Amino acid sequence: MVLSEVLLLARENIRNLTPYSTARDEYRGELGILLDANESPYGKEGLNRYPSRNLRESLILKISKLKGVPRERLFLGNGSDETIDLCYRVFCQPGKDNAVMIAPSYGMYSVCAGINDVECRQIQLGEDFSLPVEALLNASDNGTKLMFLCSPNNPTGNAFPESDIRRVLDSFKGILVLDEAYVDFSGEGSMMGLLDEYPNLIILQTLSKAYGMAGLRVGMALADPSIVALFDKVRYPYNIGTDTLRLAAGSINPEKVASEIGMIKTQREIVTARLSGFKCVEKIFPSDANFLLVRVSDPLALYSHLLRDGIIVRNRSSVAGCEGCLRLTVGTPEENVRMLRSIEAFENPEAVDNAPASAGRRACRERVTRETRVLVEADLDGNGESSISTGLRFFDHMLEQIPHHSGISLKIIAEGDLDVDEHHTMEDVAITLGETLLEALGDRRGIGRYGFALPMDECDAFVTMDLGGRIDFKWDVVFTREYVGDTPTEMFKHFFQSLCSSLKCNLHITAKGENNHHLAESVFKAFARTLGAAVRKDPFKYDIPSSKGAL
Repeated sequence: MVLSEVLLLARENIRNLTPYSTARDEYRGELGILLDANESPYGKEGLNRYPSRNLRESLILKISKLKGVPRERLFLGNGSDETIDLCYRVFCQPGKDNAVMIAPSYGMYSVCAGINDVECRQIQLGEDFSLPVEALLNASDNGTKLMFLCSPNNPTGNAFPESDIRRVLDSFKGILVLDEAYVDFSGEGSMMGLLDEYPNLIILQTLSKAYGMAGLRVGMALADPSIVALFDKVRYPYNIGTDTLRLAAGSINPEKVASEIGMIKTQREIVTARLSGFKCVEKIFPSDANFLLVRVSDPLALYSHLLRDGIIVRNRSSVAGCEGCLRLTVGTPEENVRMLRSIEAFENPEAVDNAPASAGRRACRERVTRETRVLVEADLDGNGESSISTGLRFFDHMLEQIPHHSGISLKIIAEGDLDVDEHHTMEDVAITLGETLLEALGDRRGIGRYGFALPMDECDAFVTMDLGGRIDFKWDVVFTREYVGDTPTEMFKHFFQSLCSSLKCNLHITAKGENNHHLAESVFKAFARTLGAAVRKDPFKYDIPSSKGAL
């Protein structure tokens, strides 16, 4: 389709609509005294004022850069649900036009159709959840203004190949709305590259899923600038609040999100592997999303059991095409372990199994306090991969020495009250790291138990460790600066002391040197090498490394 044909799909009254305009929209100078909108002159942090156009534009530009799309192709909505509703309001004549959509899929497509008095034509996916391109096209007629596809699809979890999307776009004479809410978890990738070729394509994305901002309700439509202009004409004034605009702009952190997506994907594979061992699980459908659709022998019984354990999942067993299925969101490692143990208890109520749900010497711990939230995932038999984010850049640099020089794989994500002090964050990272390593060690059969690192670098650091279960800590390191980078040097002793206590080990650290950066780095490097030696497992030894036979 060409753009002129696409624009004719919009309702005539919408094309001719004069949008609501405010005095501030019309004024292009620097804002001064505001007496135009009948607001209260009293209030805190600007919340007495309607949301600023500049604040909205700032977020749009930030997302435009993040997504790599021109600003004029981007529309911001109050969640994706507003953009879905706008598609109907802009393009569909109530009581006359219709919309075609796949089933099973996201329920708001049909709900918004009902609200706008638009006929909803649902076409069932293939038995393997493949896209029925011909059936979708055959269901369309001259009154079909919209077609909704969700890829990766909710609740089936699968992404549709680009070739299928192109087949639809090449033949469909209406607007294709492609919902990519879960695209960040998919290997298939976004279809944003098709926007230049197809002016009748609207792509929906959101900050609710991978970006962790579901509570803010920020959705977006990526489309031809002419469609974006139509949406802007119809949307309500100030559709996104001041606090949401501020928080969303300040919370977009691509590096942190990439790390969390990686953790979710890893957990998705771990949960899939563990679920496949349960007799009550009949099938786990492949997923490109942050959830799994799982067919079980008795969905209502398992759903009720999980509820009794305080675990809420989605029962999709009554949905055509999802018979017998529950939809399980991939949570934090600890949440996943708790869910898996609950399913294990459902399947075998007599079993008492306190072992971690994941195989191998892996463990995950999450610590949540009033001041911090810390998540640590460790694999003692890993390959040295790391993902570290604590909010303290020099501390991150030091923590990265642990996986790099010990060989373990380590992920640490911490959010703390750094605006108050660094103490809580560094202390809770140490506690959670120690607890995670201790859990990963298990019964400690075959481990080296002892570790030491001889003096290294120009700073002469020496570390010894005994993982025998007794706690003893010694520290002989003197720093001459209050801070290195953004990290207080006084906290290094407290960090290792807290780590020693939670890991239940003997840890003695001595280091000398003139350069405080190198001094701290040498301590962390020496600790890492010591840890690597102590946790290393001899595959031909199965005994407890103690003459007493117990640790």
